[in-house]
Amino acid sequence: MSEAKRLEGKVAIVTGGARGIGKAICSRLAEEGARLAIVDIMLDVAEGTAAEFRAAGVDAKAYAANVAKFEDAEKTVNAVVADFGKLDILVNNAGITKDTLIMRMTEEQWDAVLTVNLKGTFNFTKAACRPMMKQRAGKIVNIASVVGRMGNVGQANYAASKAGVIALAKTTAKEFASRNIQANAVAPGYIITDMTGKLSAEATDNFLKIIPAGRGGQPSDVANVVYFLCSPDSDYVTGQVINVDGGMLM
Repeated sequence: MSEAKRLEGKVAIVTGGARGIGKAICSRLAEEGARLAIVDIMLDVAEGTAAEFRAAGVDAKAYAANVAKFEDAEKTVNAVVADFGKLDILVNNAGITKDTLIMRMTEEQWDAVLTVNLKGTFNFTKAACRPMMKQRAGKIVNIASVVGRMGNVGQANYAASKAGVIALAKTTAKEFASRNIQANAVAPGYIITDMTGKLSAEATDNFLKIIPAGRGGQPSDVANVVYFLCSPDSDYVTGQVINVDGGMLM
């Protein structure tokens, strides 16, 4: 017999939750009883994902938001609280890449990635902290990356943004600990998704050579760790970074 659902009735916002790792996170949280606010810049995609979850009996609703705009974040959080009555969990997952070497990287490529990945995380954290502080409870999980801890050729903008996301989680943890809000970061390594599927065979082989586990991870591997950080089991865990990378970065 399975355990009682650990997130029964909890309300979770997952940005970039309509596809890939974000969708896997939504699925894992829903398995434990969470009610889902699925945020994506493309409402039709989010609506499709929310409909899938509703068909499976999950209380899920889609919201369109450009995470890079604070007004969108604030509007979305307010709508979620109005629709669901509260907000317990925020997973800052939305992100983009625009990879190239520093010498070729344009200012626009730098700004776009930092704005979505780092400012977007700040925007939703700032908006979500208000209802969480009011109820004196909350879980915030930022999806970072191992490249934010080790750097990577051709990813100066992405690595910098993810390093910032890690630092933001630590600062959030310190500022809100007294209000019983825990903030942590998860740093995935080489995870098999549509994004990594576009890499060349050579690039894939280079990644696999430095992973002791000898294989790429699945989105569910990330989702399982996110679930832990959203569950009561992590009430005394805050300001931490957990790598999900098969041992790539030790």
